[in-house]
Amino acid sequence: MEPQPTATRPKEVYSLTKIVFTLGPATESEEMLEKLILAGVDVCRLNMAHADGAWTRMMIRRVREVCWRTQRHIALLMDVKGPEIRTGDLPAPVDLVAGQLVDLLPNPPGGGEEGVFSVAVNYPLMGRDVSTGTTVLVDSGLVRLEVLTSSADRVRCKVVVPGRLTSRRHINLPGVKVRLPALTAKDRADIAVGVEEQVDFFALSFVREADDIDILRRLLSDLKCDAHIIAKIEDQSGLANLDEIAVAADGLMVARGDLGIEVPMEDLPLIQRRAIDTCIRLRKPVIVATHLLESMISSPVPTRAEVSDIATAVWSTADAIMLSGETTTGRYPLECVQLMKRVAGRIEGSAAKGYNAGLPLKTRKDRLLRAAVVLAQELGETGIVVFTRSGNFPQTLAALRPWRCPVYAFTDDPKVFRHMLLMWGVEPFLMNFMPSPEATICSAFAYLIRRGWAQKGDWMVVVTNVLAGKQTIDSIEMRQVEASPAET
Repeated sequence: MEPQPTATRPKEVYSLTKIVFTLGPATESEEMLEKLILAGVDVCRLNMAHADGAWTRMMIRRVREVCWRTQRHIALLMDVKGPEIRTGDLPAPVDLVAGQLVDLLPNPPGGGEEGVFSVAVNYPLMGRDVSTGTTVLVDSGLVRLEVLTSSADRVRCKVVVPGRLTSRRHINLPGVKVRLPALTAKDRADIAVGVEEQVDFFALSFVREADDIDILRRLLSDLKCDAHIIAKIEDQSGLANLDEIAVAADGLMVARGDLGIEVPMEDLPLIQRRAIDTCIRLRKPVIVATHLLESMISSPVPTRAEVSDIATAVWSTADAIMLSGETTTGRYPLECVQLMKRVAGRIEGSAAKGYNAGLPLKTRKDRLLRAAVVLAQELGETGIVVFTRSGNFPQTLAALRPWRCPVYAFTDDPKVFRHMLLMWGVEPFLMNFMPSPEATICSAFAYLIRRGWAQKGDWMVVVTNVLAGKQTIDSIEMRQVEASPAET
């Protein structure tokens, strides 16, 4: 089937900032998926830390079925768990008290001592990597342990901050270089499923250095897969190598949950800002994730601080903001998406018109695109129409951050179409290109008119390149929207 002009969403739920939601029990039904897709989500995240291959295949196919039914397509992001340390299974939750002794044992564990609570960990080298006084944070820091002694077969700790311990809780070791492989056996199996089902993005957890991205990139290349890679910055090693990781990856995710445990909390806003600025400079998307609407897992309304947190991410022009527990197990997943849309729309609508004048411009094409943005801003409420087969032009336009000036990006490549779903301010459309450049422009205008994105007579800035003999000529035009009779 040839690609038909396909909008990502109705104009009434358009926003410059994209929304990623995480699939889970609260959102896996066809009915809820349809509501979320029509509400304007852009990317569906599959968290493989809590999923297996069979469920993943079923959900990917279900999402795509709902997309075809609604004629509103979204991208799929598989989040592989990476080198994370977790406790083992427990027969029942255990309430740890201050001063209690806890042994962390290799997985599978050896025998425990009387009067000492023992729990397995999945990191055999933990006893060699920690030392007396090392802090061990369990379950997002809700339980804090201090290492008393360590050996190859056990790490004995004292409970400093008490709390309830349940099965398979995540462990953070602030300041400790963890010697786990970038990809586990489960990761490789999950990635194989994602490649077979043609997901659009892979997010790699706990990226520590650029080599971790290269390992995944080589694996995808061997599997003949050109999905984009999003590096999750979650610990001090990743933060120390942020610039190199951002260059190696196709984008970043600021995973503020684990990162907020690893670094002083007062540093977290500065790190978020640095990651966003780095990605804009490199023309790569950045996602701000974790706890944006945490209270709405159980509450129908957010805290005022959460609303301000979303607004801060929008003001700083993060490409996307992400929902996790809010849409996996939360009671109000649709309301969370709708609230994010309202906040993003209000902040974007109130921001002063402008663009990122400080973006490094490396080529003549870069300068052409900046001129297109300046012209569009001068025209007022308008848009930029661009045609692409690689996504490079829209990527640069997104990095220029033209406020209140959507970028309508038309492509005939379904993969490029889905990758553009994560770009700030870019509204991608899938459309067959005509032999004539003028016919292609008219076809795009006709589609914008039919779907209510534009009206006849509206002004648009059109970015094109045409072949003149053996030479490609790049140009920008200021055009009024019109369509040939055959396309209306």
